[in-house]
Amino acid sequence: MALRTLFLDRDGVINHDSPDYIKSAAEWQPLPGALEAIATLSQQGVWIGIATNQSGLARGLFTSVDLDQMHLKMRQGVEALGGRIDAIAHCFHLPDDCCRCRKPEPGLLEQLIRQRGEGFVSHETLMIGDSYKDLQAAQAVGIPAVLVRTGKGANTERDHAPTVPVYDSLGHWAELNV
Repeated sequence: MALRTLFLDRDGVINHDSPDYIKSAAEWQPLPGALEAIATLSQQGVWIGIATNQSGLARGLFTSVDLDQMHLKMRQGVEALGGRIDAIAHCFHLPDDCCRCRKPEPGLLEQLIRQRGEGFVSHETLMIGDSYKDLQAAQAVGIPAVLVRTGKGANTERDHAPTVPVYDSLGHWAELNV
């Protein structure tokens, strides 16, 4: 597959995750090799979009300013390595809100597809996530997915026996596929 577009989950794929939520830029810490993978891919012309559920906003655990600061830190980390993140879509709803944007619903990926515009080709796009919800969202929009074992990924692999390729991390996937 010639990869032209990559959609990534954030927590557990790009940065360390926490059951207590990542609530500030100080708590946001990249996983080894993740920012490097994003930078390398973007340098090769791959369009990078992040799709992230962020119900901590609705729970009052952090503000939109805090979220913007986390995303600024992520973008600056990638830019320092010579890369870029093209778009970030987030859902702030609670799981019980039944919104269309919260993964496993397809809304976040649909937002990224619209932002990608004419450059979007489903068979040249990949979603990398650590949860079953990420895989379901990718399936809902008809794109292939990869599971990483970081974050919730090892539990997802154990509990759901996914039929998608599984890698140890985003960095590991990039080492073998870029």
